[in-house]
Amino acid sequence: MAYGEFLKVLSFDLDDTLWPVAPVIEAAELELLAWLQREHPTVARGHDVASLRALRAQVAGDRPDQAHDLTFLRHESLVNLFTAAGESRGRADHALEVFLVARNRVSLYPDARPALARLKRHYRLFALSNGNADLQRCGLADLFDGHITARAAGVAKPDPRIFRRMLEAAGVGAADVLHIGDDPHADVDGARRAGLQAVWLNRDAKVWPGDLAAPPRTVTTLADLA
Repeated sequence: MAYGEFLKVLSFDLDDTLWPVAPVIEAAELELLAWLQREHPTVARGHDVASLRALRAQVAGDRPDQAHDLTFLRHESLVNLFTAAGESRGRADHALEVFLVARNRVSLYPDARPALARLKRHYRLFALSNGNADLQRCGLADLFDGHITARAAGVAKPDPRIFRRMLEAAGVGAADVLHIGDDPHADVDGARRAGLQAVWLNRDAKVWPGDLAAPPRTVTTLADLA
């Protein structure tokens, strides 16, 4: 299919599409823990990265209505951490900022920025993400016309509503957009169910899920897409 004949907008997932996310989150959690141990040793006593993750998972279980909002889950887990130690819940704001600064310290895949810069010459680019990356802090804001997050949309991919929110922001119809992402369910199937075309970015030779119709197009790098 000659996508370029009708496309106006390309939308991109961020985590594991433009950068590997696991090392970013691990580094951010370690930085947060080190900050807590240094600035609030009473709060940090007895905790490690695993226990901090468990606190966050507990909030997610208690608040399924906010499961799409990763920033909320992280903040509330920190509030619980501080209040359990008898300290002001307001310090959770500072702790969250420590985490977010590190969380946005990403290392792009080598193909990401060159491909985005090339594609931007021909299409409007939007980011569509479930995570809490910030394009400005990541150094990519100059390449994108907009960024729709699960937090802002109130739902996460693959819910069609987050894709519709992006269409509204871009002022285009579903047929005008091609979505690119690494997650078969959230990105490819989610986009198709919302009426968009989709490309699966499969960097690591993963096996396509058997419960989904095959992707219409697969690339292994963004350079292939460009």
